[in-house]
Order: sequence, then structure tokens, then C-alpha cells
Amino acid sequence: MSDELEQYYRKILLGLGEDPSRDGLKDTPLRAAKAMSFLTKGYHEDLETVVNNAIFESDNDEMVIVKEIELYSLCEHHLLPFIGKCHVAYIPTGKVIGLSKIARIVDMFARRLQIQENLTKQIADAVQSVTQAAGVGVIVEAKHMCMMMRGVQKQNSTMTTSVMLGQFRKSNATRTEFLKLVRG
Repeated sequence: MSDELEQYYRKILLGLGEDPSRDGLKDTPLRAAKAMSFLTKGYHEDLETVVNNAIFESDNDEMVIVKEIELYSLCEHHLLPFIGKCHVAYIPTGKVIGLSKIARIVDMFARRLQIQENLTKQIADAVQSVTQAAGVGVIVEAKHMCMMMRGVQKQNSTMTTSVMLGQFRKSNATRTEFLKLVRG
């Protein structure tokens, strides 16, 4: 976190007509800079470090699903949060990934300025890359504050995106099984 980022937040407060030296705002530029650094920490993470060699040999060749991984990201268009959940499935081909690593992969990409469509694809591509799975399926469901707090102000809207790779794309039965297990 840089002093420069803190100074930018001070300028934003001034631009809004606020007094950054008033009691309630004295430390706000520093707090906001720290918060933004945390919310975008995914820029300082890489797939190899996140996975940390947690790939294990396995003779399982049946679908593995991790459901309802909560995610928090920032819309790259308005810098407002979108919040939701992610479902990840893959079909192993001799290797499985440590359970927590899937959630860490989700977080690594979510903790960047994003659009949900790209986030979904980045997660799927990363899981495919580290597992060499026969197929990967990812579904992200999220509520976007840029649509809820401003603009059209639709409070009950949810965006759903999916990426299907390998067997999830080729096989209707595999895709249907994934969707049924996620919804069930």
C-alpha cells in the first residue's frame, strides 16, 4: 500500500466537497487505501503460489464439486462491489486439487477489478490448468451494487455466468449432472 494511494483518496474527498481534516474523516484516506489494497490483493498473487503444490494423485474419475464458494469483487466499470457465490466442478484424470485451493483460486481472481464474465472464465481456465481435468464447469451468481445502488437501481437482480470446458461442454449428460447437483 502506497502513500500515493492514500493521497488520491484525500483528493477524492476534497473533490466531493468534504474536509479530510474533519474528525470523522481524518484517517479515512489511509483506511480507504488499506481497504482498496486488500480488495485488490489478487493482483499480487499467482496461481502457482496459491495452489502451493496441493495437487495429489488419485484414481477418482468422477465429478468433484465445490458449491457456494462466497466471493467478493469490484466491478471494473464503477469500482463498486459485486457479491455472490461460485460453484466449481471438475472431472479428475489422475490428479485432484486440495479443497481449499479451489476457494483460493476463486479469491485470487475475484480480488481484482473485474467483470463477472471474465472472472468465471479465469477461474475455469485456472482449475483446468492445474488439474489437467477431463472437464471443468464454473457457475458464478452475483448481485452487482453498480446496478442496485445506482443506474437502474434493481434490488433483486442477480447475474449468472457459466463456463464449461472439456466434458462439461461436449457432454450434455455431464453438464446436466453438474447443474442438477448445484441446484439440488
